[in-house]
Amino acid sequence: MFSHVMLGCSDRERSKKFYDATLGALGLSPGQDFGKSDWWMTKQGALGIGEPLNGEACSHGNGSTIGFAAPSPEAVDAWHAAGLANGGTAIEDPPGIRDGGFGKLYLAYLRDPDGNKLCGFYRVPAGQ
Repeated sequence: MFSHVMLGCSDRERSKKFYDATLGALGLSPGQDFGKSDWWMTKQGALGIGEPLNGEACSHGNGSTIGFAAPSPEAVDAWHAAGLANGGTAIEDPPGIRDGGFGKLYLAYLRDPDGNKLCGFYRVPAGQ
């Protein structure tokens, strides 16, 4: 459904370190430098970071969340730990299963160094 997500950042080097660590925990290679932005690309979509081109301060979206698919609960935990070790902040409940209208989901939430809300996401197979 989505081709890419682009996030503004106030310190590109700090943000690249954070995303290299968290996305690396999910199996992605380090981001690529494209001049004014860095990008992590997969067949399913891409994430870019960069300082706002208009020269104004970046800001996070209130009510916005970006979810990153993980292959297992352990990968969600590794993603969360990598985020905390690289400037992220834990938010909401601790990593774990949430059972709601979408079935069982193993989720963890962080804010990146610029305040963007992120989610590590694993859908638990039916019957587990």
